[in-house]
Amino acid sequence: MFSWFSKVSPTERRTFWACFGGWALDALDMQIFSLVIPAIIAEWAISKTEAGLVASVTLIASALGGWFAGALADRIGRVRTLQVTIVFFSVCTFACAFAQDYTQFLVLKTLQGFGFGGEWAAGAVLMAETIRSSHRGKAMGTVQSAWSVGWGAAVLLYAAMFSLLPGATAWRVMFAIGLLPALLIFYVRRAVPEPTPGSMNDALDAQAPTPSGSQHAPSLPLLGIFAPSVLRMTLVGALLGVGAHGGYYALMTWLPTYLKTERHLSVLGTGGYLAVIIVAFFCGCIVCSHLLDRIGRRSTILTFSLLCVATVIVYLLMPLSNTAMLILGFPLGFFAAGIPASMGALFSELYPHGIRGTGVGFCYNFGRVVSAVFPLMVGHLAKTHSLGFAIGVDAAIAYAIVALAVLMLPETRGRTLADARLAGTARPQWSAGSPPAA
Repeated sequence: MFSWFSKVSPTERRTFWACFGGWALDALDMQIFSLVIPAIIAEWAISKTEAGLVASVTLIASALGGWFAGALADRIGRVRTLQVTIVFFSVCTFACAFAQDYTQFLVLKTLQGFGFGGEWAAGAVLMAETIRSSHRGKAMGTVQSAWSVGWGAAVLLYAAMFSLLPGATAWRVMFAIGLLPALLIFYVRRAVPEPTPGSMNDALDAQAPTPSGSQHAPSLPLLGIFAPSVLRMTLVGALLGVGAHGGYYALMTWLPTYLKTERHLSVLGTGGYLAVIIVAFFCGCIVCSHLLDRIGRRSTILTFSLLCVATVIVYLLMPLSNTAMLILGFPLGFFAAGIPASMGALFSELYPHGIRGTGVGFCYNFGRVVSAVFPLMVGHLAKTHSLGFAIGVDAAIAYAIVALAVLMLPETRGRTLADARLAGTARPQWSAGSPPAA
């Protein structure tokens, strides 16, 4: 299953590990909040709606950070942008440990989100431009599995800290440990080179034409993604991002609280149920990564999104025993992995070089802006319905949006990334045997 890794160059492998580490540490920092929501509610006597607001504001900030960092990556380079964003979100996560009230915590989480969104955008484009097209889906899908590694580390940390320390101290220690990702920049600076159009590892790069007059990035990269030649891709890609993030954050922000407050599981019990979902998420990313290069981006995303809708409905809206929920946690985590594991490759292949960072950052993170209402909606709906019902309805609607959006996008499997420098300057080139789908 991982035999492809031995076929890539040392530069590709180093870039892979840098992004894998970045995503794992991202997940560690971001999943801390969902695990400590009950402790924060108790400490500051805030409502579930106010707790949901923290998640929503963080997502909005991460969207703005991703769009900004994507444009910055088109200006100063992918690697330099990656380093800046890693340090920024790590320091902000650490600062959350010292918040003295709800308002301070809300501000610090907002800043953390801004850096987190930027790190994903820079890393996704770096990976897409470094890994050759024949392995791009597998590499980027596998990198997404790093999220489950960081998520699992956060759950283990949660179980350890809340077992050994009072809740009011444990959540602060968890955020303080969030400074660890900053250490990753030393590896990035030493081992990861900046990709250039001439060094991209696509099989057809040497044959790809350089359009006349397009050697430089657009003068307004933030607006370049709205050029007529790519406007449809931008709008539909953003819609896909809305559904993908809405489903994930509606589900994963509130699931630990649901397991603890409505299923009445202990700290260790909650950790056990989450462990099944996390292992399944890892497996889902790996399987999806191979499907991306085998059956294509569209078919993979459509399949996983429809199965997500079905699984969420059964898991949260049907009367199940705790044992049944434990078993169904595997398909829940497995299918939830497929959509985020696909987006990096798909979005990167929709845009030419000069605006690729901006396009990836916008599509992925616009989804975060709009999807920020989903955790808030869950908290609001839970006032009149059970928390499980609120999570299930919101997540199912979001995943249905993904299925609708992906039907409106072209198949991009096999597309090379060095074939155009500016939107509208040239028709995309395709690898032999991999024509675009209608």
